Amino acid sequence: MRIRIPTRFLKLLLSLVVISGITSCGQLMSNAKKEFAQDLSATILEFDDPETIKKGVPAYLILISSMIKGDPDNPDLLESGAQLYGAYASSFTDTEASKKALSRRAFDYASHAICVRDKNFCDAKSISYFEFEKRLDKVEKAQAESLFIFVSSWAGYIEANSSDWNAIAELPKVKAGIQCVLNIDETVSNGNAHLYMAVMESLLPPTLGGKPELARKHFDRAIEISNGENLMAKVLYAEKYARMLFDRELHDKLLKQVIDADIGASDQVLVNAIAKQRAAELLLDGDDYF
Repeated sequence: MRIRIPTRFLKLLLSLVVISGITSCGQLMSNAKKEFAQDLSATILEFDDPETIKKGVPAYLILISSMIKGDPDNPDLLESGAQLYGAYASSFTDTEASKKALSRRAFDYASHAICVRDKNFCDAKSISYFEFEKRLDKVEKAQAESLFIFVSSWAGYIEANSSDWNAIAELPKVKAGIQCVLNIDETVSNGNAHLYMAVMESLLPPTLGGKPELARKHFDRAIEISNGENLMAKVLYAEKYARMLFDRELHDKLLKQVIDADIGASDQVLVNAIAKQRAAELLLDGDDYF
């Protein structure tokens, strides 16, 4: 759906540097990891060349997997891995096979992370929808971010396996999980829970039972929460909503806004650079679509 390079996975990278040379001074190590993570995270998020990120991030995919292997029950580490693999799968993979493999790993990591944090979700994939709903009712606000990582990774896995009806059948659970996040903290991930819900409500046209006006409300709210800085929200608004309703005026208006917009705040540069590329492609393709 969109790419948001996670920040927490970056604090793990320093351990490869310090593990062989530092065996004490725990607080000093912790502070150094934090500073290193902040600097590296800022560098990635502020990078305005997606192609360079596409080429550079795979090394970190391997790195984080090796670290998870050494600490398999660390939920922070697992969630970082889930976000990184999920982001790369949705935005940078070149083949369907790669997308499926990476999204599967992202979902596996996210599933284990939420199981470690809350045993009620260890069997989330196998239980009935109604039982899943009951367990969602017990989720507290402090769990909103972890739940969002889990259900968004699940959504990414389903998207990568859209030809598999068994995967598609799990969408109601994902939607219920996203709704739970919205109920307890709609601002999680800069409002991206609204963006996920908007896309899901845009899957079907009105004639087949879709709810495009509800989708529109979620798109508008996602843009509002991000103060208009998440340009990917407008791109998906045009691609998933305006195209479904054959609203050329709205479609072109949104895409031109993205193309003309500033690149945005530092932590939005990479996402918005990708959004601008996609907006230009969709605008160019408009005559053929409409």
